[in-house]
Amino acid sequence: MPITLTEKAANYVQKSLTKRGKGLGLRLGVKTTGCSGMAYIIEYADHIEAPDQVFDSQGVKIIVDPKSLVYIDGTELDYTREGLNEGFKFNNPNVKNQCGCGESFNT
Repeated sequence: MPITLTEKAANYVQKSLTKRGKGLGLRLGVKTTGCSGMAYIIEYADHIEAPDQVFDSQGVKIIVDPKSLVYIDGTELDYTREGLNEGFKFNNPNVKNQCGCGESFNT
């Protein structure tokens, strides 16, 4: 299944890439950490490696390494504001449990 962005997330990424002045898209991944096992990694991508999977959503390239794809396949990435906080929100259908703070998860 593809990784997708909501319209709000895509607009935020496009504005950020323009402001940054470089970048091919958004790199998503996971790492082992946190109280539930896995945590999301999100950064702007300046290059694509040979094994990377590339998805296009709302005109934005989403780059994912094959090891991370197993954990985030089918995820929709949103950009939200809640009170004074704003940031990306992962709507990941593979998550079985996540910690109370929402920083880590397991599948």
